[in-house]
Amino acid sequence: MTKNEIIELLNKDLSLEFAAAIQYIQHAAKITGAEYQSIQKELIIHANEEMGHANVLAEQIAYMGGEPTLDVGDRRTAGDSGEMLKQDLEGERDAVKRYKMRVEQARSIGEFGLARALEDILIMEEEHERDLMAALGL
Repeated sequence: MTKNEIIELLNKDLSLEFAAAIQYIQHAAKITGAEYQSIQKELIIHANEEMGHANVLAEQIAYMGGEPTLDVGDRRTAGDSGEMLKQDLEGERDAVKRYKMRVEQARSIGEFGLARALEDILIMEEEHERDLMAALGL
């Protein structure tokens, strides 16, 4: 793993953070049903936290000499509230998996500050995963 390779991976992560924020905003606006009222409000919080992650990633990319991307990853939506939450859960599970790898990759090239910043993001992504699992009764 080189610094340029991790910058490239972090830019992919950044595009997915942008996408997650957009998807959460759209899902929060569309979700219906009394059983989803509490998670609806939580989705807005998640959207704001995802933008915070995007900011951290952009700062780290720039610090390492890269150019933070403006690209936005794929977004998903559905007509059914439960399906939207399942889509969000899939995204969070992917994020947890990616950030676990990214922490190890950062450590492997001696970027311990980056690893620490990624650990903070990972902790929040795991919290998002738990929130969505609870909302889905999993």
